[in-house]
Amino acid sequence: MLLEMAALISVYSGIRFYEHYAKKRHKNWIFQPQCSAKPKKLPLSKKAIRPAAKFARKDTVPQTIKFNHDRCLKISIINLGITFIIPFIYYPMIMPIYLGLFIHNMIPIYRITEKQIREKKIGLEVLITCHTSLGLVLSQYAGMQIDGICYYIGHKLVAKAEGHSKKIFTDIFEQLPRTVWVLKDNVEIEMPLEKIASNDIVVVTIGEIIAIDGLIIKGMAVIDQQALTGESQPVEKKMGEKVLASTVVISGKIWIKVEQAGKQTIVSQVSHILNNAAQFKTQSHLRGDEWSHKAVVPFMGTSALAYFLTGPMGALVCLISHFGTPFRVIAPLGTLNYLEVAMKKGILVKDGRALEKLNQVDTILFDKTGTLTQEIPEVGKIILCDSYQKEELLSYAAIAEQKLSHPIAKAIVNKAKASKLELPNIEDSKYQIGYGVTVTFEDQIIQVGSQRFMEMEGITIPEKIENSMIEAHHQGNSVVLVALNHRLIGAIEIQVVVRSEVKQLISELRQNGIKYIAIVSGDHKQPTQKLAETLGMDGYFYEILPQEKANIVEKLQNEGKLVGFVGDGINDTIAMKKADVSISLTGASSIATDVAQIVLMEENLYHILDLLKLSKNLDVNLKTGFGILLVPSIIGISGAFLSNIGFITVIVIKNLSFLVAMGNAISPLKSLKQLNQNKAEKPAHSSLKQLEYHVDK
Repeated sequence: MLLEMAALISVYSGIRFYEHYAKKRHKNWIFQPQCSAKPKKLPLSKKAIRPAAKFARKDTVPQTIKFNHDRCLKISIINLGITFIIPFIYYPMIMPIYLGLFIHNMIPIYRITEKQIREKKIGLEVLITCHTSLGLVLSQYAGMQIDGICYYIGHKLVAKAEGHSKKIFTDIFEQLPRTVWVLKDNVEIEMPLEKIASNDIVVVTIGEIIAIDGLIIKGMAVIDQQALTGESQPVEKKMGEKVLASTVVISGKIWIKVEQAGKQTIVSQVSHILNNAAQFKTQSHLRGDEWSHKAVVPFMGTSALAYFLTGPMGALVCLISHFGTPFRVIAPLGTLNYLEVAMKKGILVKDGRALEKLNQVDTILFDKTGTLTQEIPEVGKIILCDSYQKEELLSYAAIAEQKLSHPIAKAIVNKAKASKLELPNIEDSKYQIGYGVTVTFEDQIIQVGSQRFMEMEGITIPEKIENSMIEAHHQGNSVVLVALNHRLIGAIEIQVVVRSEVKQLISELRQNGIKYIAIVSGDHKQPTQKLAETLGMDGYFYEILPQEKANIVEKLQNEGKLVGFVGDGINDTIAMKKADVSISLTGASSIATDVAQIVLMEENLYHILDLLKLSKNLDVNLKTGFGILLVPSIIGISGAFLSNIGFITVIVIKNLSFLVAMGNAISPLKSLKQLNQNKAEKPAHSSLKQLEYHVDK
């Protein structure tokens, strides 16, 4: 009745007046100067300030509805019970209890409504305020509580999904050991994890958790990476391969050179991302909020029309038929569940919007080195002059290159070590960036570098080497020339190693609707063109600077394309920022993984196909949920005008569809359960026992 409405307005107005008065009084008490003859000391103690500060915080109007959903759910259930006993108990005695509990649940929404009215906006909270107020006037006590119960159950499921997503990785980080064994002067010393620094040597043996990210410099082990990547199959790791914190050594013993420790490890960074629950919540709410707010004005207009044609009950039915409140629950619930599925597949999605938008991407640009190809290339042909042997030429080249960190230098040194060549320590070296290196060894001058470097040094290049260079460049490979005492003795062909999964990935990307695929590289034209042709790319961009990569992305976007960029280096970050969706690999530079919206934790580009599938499924899931919630809206509005449908009937239909939509939103977890079951049934690696035997031996 109107009496309840008057009580509601009076109570809310009283609360707001009290908060405003308390805040104003607190402000005057602290900051107004004293007018008495003797100055008084202002009461600025912490005890004096704290109560007033609480009022100040309460007066701040939040942008989203913030309250304890568990408590509100219990209150709604209590109030629903009260509605059943109202007819049997003296009305003035029971109704204040109902109203008090009702107001408690509605105050956060009324705050937002007040703010929206002041800003001359009509949002979902205004519509909720209208239908709850009208429902109170028309004495629809039970219907409103049933609607509230379903709403709070939905929010509870969202909170549970959100908490579970965080827990996956926060639990991992908490399980890291407090101490590790570090090799100091050939002695293993136990040290606290927080004192570990880069380049320390950590020793990990069977059954122990790896607590740092690093590179194996000695030993071999079988490692369980399931906690971090979701992959249940143990992997074999040997010298030169990278290992990550939170993985477990199930066989063998390894010596690891520390690259990242503590908060810098991959698992710590992931834990920090997932701990920020508000980020996921805000991102996954965006689509639901957008659709909901767009429909508010039409629903209110329809309700006003129904009021004049069918009466207040018809208006109430139109208002309660709005799908916005349920969809605010369904959209984030579905998105969070798909984020969890992605994590179990070894994919970290840091931005829920990226997963939604990926379904619309029609163009993918790949960085070349380190993304499509392995970061370190391989030595191919060794071309000789005069009477030198291949081992001699390789040894001279490796001696000159061993102090350098360039990928080509590493490829030459790795080949020399694989050939079991001894490399003496050389201190006297001169390196010209982009051209070559000069060292002195046993009174001999070794020079290793490009054709331009040799020409600058006045070294003649034989016709045989020139022909080999032309052939190598035609195949997309580069050539390093080696000279001894200012005389060319041979050349080493450097071959790019393409990731094994790339060719199949390109083919399947086309089948999944990607229309344009290209390479964007800082490398020269010939190797970039050769790789693009080999992989069947639509285009390639060569000798591209970092800023130019971003310009290419922007140009394609101006042509109406939605661009995804896959990169791994510092030079890719500008383009990744500009792209609609950015993807990186876990072995990439830290700035690239920080910028990327999506990180492939297993360093396998094939997971991009998993991402596309998840994005399409998420899109279908959200649209299906929207369709389910639209049905009661259509029934309610048409019923209000054509058949005088009852308020309780619409509430029941609406909330039944809400429950069905929630079932649809949590359906991804079924595939997750199947994924875990398949992993559990997957047979162990055939060589696992053999490897365990050799390692232990």
